[in-house]
Amino acid sequence: MSKVKVPAAGMTVRRMDFEFENLPRYWADNDPFLTHMLNALSATFPEGERMFIESVRAFRDRISDPEMKKSVSDFIGQEAMHSKEHSAYNNYAKRHGIDLGFIENFVTQRVAFIQGNLPPIRQLAITCALEHFTAILAEQILTSPDFYEKLDPAARELWLWHAVEENEHKAVAYDVFEQMGGSYVMRVRVMALTTYFFIAHQMWFHARLLKADGKLWDLKMWAKGLNTLWGRPGWFRKLVPAYLDYYRRDFHPWQHDTRALLEKWKRELALDEHAVKKVA
Repeated sequence: MSKVKVPAAGMTVRRMDFEFENLPRYWADNDPFLTHMLNALSATFPEGERMFIESVRAFRDRISDPEMKKSVSDFIGQEAMHSKEHSAYNNYAKRHGIDLGFIENFVTQRVAFIQGNLPPIRQLAITCALEHFTAILAEQILTSPDFYEKLDPAARELWLWHAVEENEHKAVAYDVFEQMGGSYVMRVRVMALTTYFFIAHQMWFHARLLKADGKLWDLKMWAKGLNTLWGRPGWFRKLVPAYLDYYRRDFHPWQHDTRALLEKWKRELALDEHAVKKVA
């Protein structure tokens, strides 16, 4: 890979208002394993996205390039909308007996610890690491009809829109980190630690949701779910090469050029209809 990056996709801040009424309990392939895996992710997003916003905002006044300043403002606008829409879904899930509160409380406490104890550049490195996770997961979603076609239409729209925007802004935090003098050593060390905690926490969240739903010891469900993630089709297994790219010295997020993919989905989802002007 070359350090030279392709031009970034344009970013648009969009006003979304998803409706979740009448969403079935197991809205992902009628499968508690897959549904609760995505529930666990969704529960982390509102507070996590706010952390991403603050980690980038901390450096906005030090950025002199007008184009980068605009990218930061668009990033903030998109992440704020992600937080809003996943909060709406999480509240719907809780009203229908799915306890996401313990995840939200844990993430809130974790974010408070990070913001109270780590320097801003390290907080930004954590955001870069997690943005890489969300970008490669999002690309996997957008290129896997065997995944998104199994989602209930209301949930599908939420996850496809979120996936598009995660790819639109996937390099913003990374570019700010590099411009602010973030080092390669910090970047990869933080990614290694973030990977450990991200996976450990998501496994714990997932297991607790399954336990609360009386599904933790459903061995047939586990066999099917693990095969889907790591066997065939192996959604997580397929992410490994893209994940490892982050450890290259010459890595940049836009070396994974998803511009054509994003244009396709923006047309199919009619996302331009939701564009708003935003002053951040």
